[in-house]
Parts: sequence; structure tokens; C-alpha cells
Amino acid sequence: MTNINKIKGSIGILTGGGDVPGLNPAIRALTIRAIREGYRVIGIRRGWAGLMCVQRDEKIDNSDNYMLLTEDIVNKAGRTGGTFLHSSRTHPGKVSKANVPIHLKDKYNNEMNYLTEEVIKNLDFLGIDHLIPIGGDDTLSYGVRLHQEGVKVIAIPKTMDNDVPGTDYCIGFSTCITRTIQMTNNLRTSAGSHERFLVLEVFGRYAGFTAMLPTMAGAAHRCVIPEHKFDIDQLTELLTYDRNNNPSKYSVVLVSEGAMFEGGDMVYADSEIDAYGHAKLGGIGELVSVKLKELSPKYNNGLATNVITQRLGYLVRGGDPDAIDSIVPMAYGNLAFDLILKGIHGRLVVLHNGRYDNVPIDVVTSKSKLVNVKKHYNTERLSTIYDSFEMQPLFIMTSE
Repeated sequence: MTNINKIKGSIGILTGGGDVPGLNPAIRALTIRAIREGYRVIGIRRGWAGLMCVQRDEKIDNSDNYMLLTEDIVNKAGRTGGTFLHSSRTHPGKVSKANVPIHLKDKYNNEMNYLTEEVIKNLDFLGIDHLIPIGGDDTLSYGVRLHQEGVKVIAIPKTMDNDVPGTDYCIGFSTCITRTIQMTNNLRTSAGSHERFLVLEVFGRYAGFTAMLPTMAGAAHRCVIPEHKFDIDQLTELLTYDRNNNPSKYSVVLVSEGAMFEGGDMVYADSEIDAYGHAKLGGIGELVSVKLKELSPKYNNGLATNVITQRLGYLVRGGDPDAIDSIVPMAYGNLAFDLILKGIHGRLVVLHNGRYDNVPIDVVTSKSKLVNVKKHYNTERLSTIYDSFEMQPLFIMTSE
């Protein structure tokens, strides 16, 4: 039996960016395995923010910034969605003057400040030997930076958009697709009852996987994605055709939040920019709906078609994980710990062609992961391509 009385090392784990179902199962898997193998596991609260805000004084209460994880704590949280460690969109390498921790304001008072030195010192203060960030490309890009500074980092990919390079699968994607299909089918009844267009805005800033897969599964007639700027006249004509050839007289389009009109740009909810330089997206679904109603008489014998619009947003982000987002995070947590036991770091745990593996962590910042439009998206039909499925990965279009 493993000797758990002697601590073999300390592991820090954090979650950054948006919450998704599957984060808690990943934390649970790594923590239980690590404790049973004689390691101590520290949960960093609020992603990189907690690690940045630690005060290096044993007399100070840092419980807002980190906690010692136990089997009892992670077992209670492991079946639930979200992240019990909480999250933030903090970039310690780019901290505005207003967001510098109070105890560091005398030292860092520029308009933009670089606090990586403090993060590394805080890791030493906490005695963390290995750091496990769970996040999307933004969160993990800072993990790459720490790796370059000599920190032993092993990353776990997470994002609803499934757009972290190097892996076929990111935690949260399956639940997002499952919920999108369910909610689209629920809203069909209203669309059919009133003979309307149904426009659903879904996640996908740069990559259209969350619109493509539900459409391929039959949840929608059409989808528009960030990788291809669409012609609203073309979309209106296609949806009118779909509606008029549907016995229930409705049609459905999924609109990625990052989709763009031909000749236009992304639609932003407001002008506020986060720590990674991104403005919050939102509103493209509403704009598409307005234009569809306005243009519909042109393709419907002079009669306007009304529209039902819904932004799915947090409805697909919240709640418990589905089966895949319970199993894959468990495997990812164990994969990360396997690397620790082998003395390997600077890696991203991944799924590739149906098998678990790991790749160099700097793949996160080396390229982008997008829908292959030529292979998977029919630009004339504004829909998915349904052929050559043999030997394709589980989610068809997510392999690189």
C-alpha cells in the first residue's frame, strides 16, 4: 500500500476562463489519485487571479486565494458542473493598474503591469512543485509562459468552443452540443406553432464547431460560422426554402457568436476588453433575425416571416456534465498525474484520433484550431458536408 504519510510533492491546480461542465470531475480525478500516491494537492481559487493575489506571509489568511484539497472535498464536487475553485479571466502578464492586488500597488503602479515574477514567487511560497492549469487557449497561453520561465506545467484543455489546438477534444464540448440539440428541439414546438424562422445564437468566437455538430446531427437546417462570412440574402432564401418545404412551416439556423456578415465584422455586446484583449461577443443572432424578417418578403411571395430568436449562452454552460464530460475529464486528470510520476512536464494532455496522449504545451500558442471549411462546410448551402465519414474521429471535424 502506498505510504501516504510522507509527502512526495505538492501539486497546484486551477481553472481559468469560462466555466464548463467537466471541470470538477477533472479536479476530482487528479486529486484522489495524487493523494493516494502521497502528494499534497492545492486548489488555486479564481484561476490565475488567486495565484497572483497570494500574500507571502504565514500570518495572513490566504483562504480566498487557495485551499488544501481532500478526497471528501472533491468527491462532493466531482459530480457537479462549474468549478468549485471558481474562475476568472486574469492575465498576470498584463495587469491594469486598477486590478493590481492591494498589497502590491506600491510596487506596480504603471497603467499595465507584469506580475509573473510575483506568481513564480507565490508558487515557491506555497511549495508547489507541479502546476496544472485547466482552461482554454487564453488561460493555457499563460501556462506556456510559466513553462518558459521554468515552472513545471502540465495543461488540461477546456472550452465549449473546442478550439484549443493540439487536441480533438476539450472539456465541456460534448455537454454544450448535447444541450444545444436538446434546446433546439424544445424550441421547435414554438417555431412550428407560429410558422417562424428560429434563430439560435450559440458559442464559437473563432471556431464554428458548436454550430456545426448540432446541425450535422439534424438540430438545424443551416448554420453560419466564424470561418466563413455569410451573405444574409443567401441565408434568407435558404431558410425560406426550408420553411416552405417543411410540413410544420418553420426552419432553424444556428448562428455562432463570432459569425460575420459578408463585408462586416464580429458583433460585440459592449466595448469592455478582458485581460486577453477580447471584447464580449453577443448580438449577431438578433441582427440576423432583424434582417431575415426584413428580407423574407423577397423570397416568400411578398409575405414577411416572423422570427423567434434565442441566445443559448449560459444555458448550455451550466448544470451537470454529460457522460463524455464525466469520463474524459477523469482520464485527463489521471493522464496529467501520470506525467508527474514520470517526471515529465511542459505537456498538454489530449485526445487524438480516439486515443489519449500528450503533446508539447507550446502547441497552444503555435497555431489556431478552426473548422476546415473546404472539407466540412458547404458554403453554397450554409450547412455541413455529409460524406467521407469512414475512419473519422468521434466528433467528425475536430481532428487536426
